Amino acid sequence: MNKWPPKIIDAIAEKDDLHIAPFRDDGKTHGTLTWIWSVRVDDDLYVRGYNGPQSRWYQAAIRQKAGKITAAGSSYDVAFEGVDGPINDRIDQAYQAKYSGSPYLGSMISDRARAATVRVAPRTESAE
Repeated sequence: MNKWPPKIIDAIAEKDDLHIAPFRDDGKTHGTLTWIWSVRVDDDLYVRGYNGPQSRWYQAAIRQKAGKITAAGSSYDVAFEGVDGPINDRIDQAYQAKYSGSPYLGSMISDRARAATVRVAPRTESAE
């Protein structure tokens, strides 16, 4: 997967305005933009489904593997990749740091949400 340019991932990571829209089943049109929490771990961007693998956007992202996001005032064509394993501990820490104090934090670091973790990457290197 491609990497985010530093300026762009910095801008996305400091905001709380990411909206995600995987492609619909036709592979051409985007679904409805859905606001979602995002976190950065190293130079990668991650999102999770609050409702776990039952989240509609998550199911579409895993099935279609692509779509778009809007964040930090811009739109990006992106690729989606399901994530599992030890990286989830670091993603939990990033959620705790960014969203501490939120009553929803516990749900976002639960086993249910961890099972719906997705890495979001630009589809082109020239995302800057």
